[in-house]
Amino acid sequence: MNRLNGKTAVITGGATGIGRAAAKRFIDEGAFVFIFGRRQEALDAAVAELGPNARAVMGSVSDEADLDRLYAAVKAERGTLDIVFANAGVGSQLKLGEITAKHIDETFDVNVKGTIFTVQKALPLMGEGGSIILTGSSAGTTGAPAFTAYSASKAAVRNLARTWAEDLKGTGIRVNVLSPGAIATELATEALGEDGLKAYGSMTAFQRMGAPAELGAAAAFLASSDSSFMTASEVAVDGGLAQL
Repeated sequence: MNRLNGKTAVITGGATGIGRAAAKRFIDEGAFVFIFGRRQEALDAAVAELGPNARAVMGSVSDEADLDRLYAAVKAERGTLDIVFANAGVGSQLKLGEITAKHIDETFDVNVKGTIFTVQKALPLMGEGGSIILTGSSAGTTGAPAFTAYSASKAAVRNLARTWAEDLKGTGIRVNVLSPGAIATELATEALGEDGLKAYGSMTAFQRMGAPAELGAAAAFLASSDSSFMTASEVAVDGGLAQL
């Protein structure tokens, strides 16, 4: 398929997991993709796999100067931008009674502030037909034990899409949320451990964890004109976790 032929995309958190899977799918469908992440080694490995239609920029979404460098690179090579997948996120467990200010700040700096500035700084390069995709989470709907800060941050991301759909009226730019649930990514493995992953997967209607490629396919739908009459929406790719 060539639904994204000639399009330019930015994917934050693009070196691994859902971001990398989405980058592969976008490129397979004709896009040119800039991946953005904090680890140069992981970025290099991703670009080596993704091929000549991928570029990597190292940085953190919590650092505005890093985002400025990202979009300067996009403008210099491509001129304009069609798709922003604000996918970078962090999450770790702390039970109520153990939560610290540092933990809250680290989570919200990436998941909320980082998402806001990823999108805001992209807008001067975007125009009619543009698609913004935010990574939410089933935890933003249901909550999750010991994930207070993460769950709250993802609930905030869901509301950003509603607010921005209003702000973007008349521009022709859409903004939607892609909300994974039990997906077997490096972040999930780090947060839950192998036993936790198995238990989490067993809670879905399919009795398994989802694959990053399944999220990549949904992201490609939201990036393409197939979703041209969708904005402020949430697409849950969670095996029914937050739906049943």
